[in-house]
Amino acid sequence: MRRAPALSFLLVTVFLDMLGLGLIVPIVPALMTAVTRDAADAVFWSGVLGSTYGVLQFAVSPLLGRLSDRYGRRPVLLASLACLGVDWLAHATADGPWTLLAFHALAGACAGTNTVVNAYIADVTAPSRRARAYGLVGSAFGLGFVAGPVVGGLLGAVDVRLPFLAAAALSFANVAYGWFVLPESRPGDRSTPLTLRTAGPVGAITAVLRRPVLGRLAYARFCADVARMIHQSVWTFYLAYQFALSTAYVGVVMAASGLAGAIFQARAVGPVVRRLGDKRAAVAGSLLNVAALTGTAFAAGPWMLSAALALGVLASIAGAAAQSWLSRGTGDDEQGTVQGALTGLGAVAEAAVPVAAGVAFGWSLTHASPGLVYLAAAAFAAVSALLLAVTPAAGSPSR
Repeated sequence: MRRAPALSFLLVTVFLDMLGLGLIVPIVPALMTAVTRDAADAVFWSGVLGSTYGVLQFAVSPLLGRLSDRYGRRPVLLASLACLGVDWLAHATADGPWTLLAFHALAGACAGTNTVVNAYIADVTAPSRRARAYGLVGSAFGLGFVAGPVVGGLLGAVDVRLPFLAAAALSFANVAYGWFVLPESRPGDRSTPLTLRTAGPVGAITAVLRRPVLGRLAYARFCADVARMIHQSVWTFYLAYQFALSTAYVGVVMAASGLAGAIFQARAVGPVVRRLGDKRAAVAGSLLNVAALTGTAFAAGPWMLSAALALGVLASIAGAAAQSWLSRGTGDDEQGTVQGALTGLGAVAEAAVPVAAGVAFGWSLTHASPGLVYLAAAAFAAVSALLLAVTPAAGSPSR
C-alpha cells in the first residue's frame, strides 16, 4: 500500500528536477551577464560553475549512495532536494559570482537525486516490473525537459531572476511533499561501514568496475553516457550548421522528440522489456542508438533526420532495460552504494565530454565534415552494445 505514493513522489521529483533545470536554461546567459556585468566574464563563470558542479558530484555521489544504504533513502533524498532549492534561491538573489560558486558547489555535493531514486525503485519494485518503473522515470525526465525551457522563457521575459525563484519554490514544495508523503523504502543498516574505500569516488567506482558482471554493465553505461553527451553537446549547433534551421525550429524539433520519447517510455518500455528481457532489450536499444547516431551523421535532409530521430526515440528503451539489469545484479544492501558509484562515473562523462565534443565539432567544421562527431558518438554506442551483448544475462551480486 505504501509503494504507490512512493513511486508517484519519485516521478514528481524527477519531473520537477528537470523542470527546475529547464526553467533556468534560457535565462542563464542573461543572469550571469547581470551578475558579472561583462559578457566574457559571464561565459567564463558559467563554465566554472558547471565544472565545479560536475567535480563535486563525482566526488560526493558515492558517499551519498553509501549514506542511503546506512541511514535510509528518505533523508538523503530530501536533503538533496533542499540543497538544490537553496542553490536556485542563491541564483535568484546573489549579486556576485563567488556566492553563486559556493552555493552551486554545495548543490553539486548534494546532487544525490538520481542515485537515491534509482536505489529507491529497486527497493520497492519487483524485479520483473523495474524496467517499467525506470521507463516511467525516463518519461518524467523527458516531460520536464520539454516543459522547463518553455516556462523558463516566459518567466524570464518578466524578470531575469523569476525562473530561479520558481525553480527554488518547486524544490522546496517537493521537499514538503516528500516530508509528509514519502515512506522510507529501506530503514538502512547502521553497521554499513563508511570508509574511503567504500564511500570515496575512486574506491567506490573501482570496486564496481572490478566485479565481472557489474563492471561490464558500468563500462557499457559509461560508453552510452559519452555517446549521449556528445549528442547533447553539439545537437543544436549541428542542426543550425548542417540544415540551416532557425532557433524556433530547433526548439520545436527538440520539444517534439522529447515528448515522443516520454510517451514511448511511459507506454511501451514495460511491455517490450517483459517480452524481450532486460539483456535483449538493452542490446536492441543500444543497436538502435547506433543506427540513430549514424543516420544523423549522414542525414542529407529533414526526412532522413526525422527517421534518425524516430530511431532515437525507440532506442530509449536501452536505458530503462540496462538500469533494471543493473539493479538485478546488485544486492539489496548495496543498491545505494552501486548507484552512487555509477552516478559518479556518469559525472566524469558529463564534465569532460562537452568540452571535447565542442573542440572536435569545431575541428570538423573546418574540414566540412560535421557528421564526424556523430560517427564518434555512434562508435561509443556500439562499444556499449558490444559490452552488453557479452555480459551474462543472469547477473548476481557475487559475480
